[in-house]
Amino acid sequence: MMVPVRCFSCGNVVAEYWEEYKARASSQDGDEDPGEVLDDLGLDRYCCRRMLVAHQDLVDVVAPYQ
Repeated sequence: MMVPVRCFSCGNVVAEYWEEYKARASSQDGDEDPGEVLDDLGLDRYCCRRMLVAHQDLVDVVAPYQ
């Protein structure tokens, strides 16, 4: 599924950070620490950070069953 557009708790927009977070946190060169990536992106609230850290991209899994 797609990453939520806004944080469920505070309403801050978090979807705009997903692509950069995903690219930097799981890069092939050397994985950056997810906490440092979130700090660089400017996500300070723990509720917004959990939206990106806990997200599982399930579009490819669910798509064949539609």
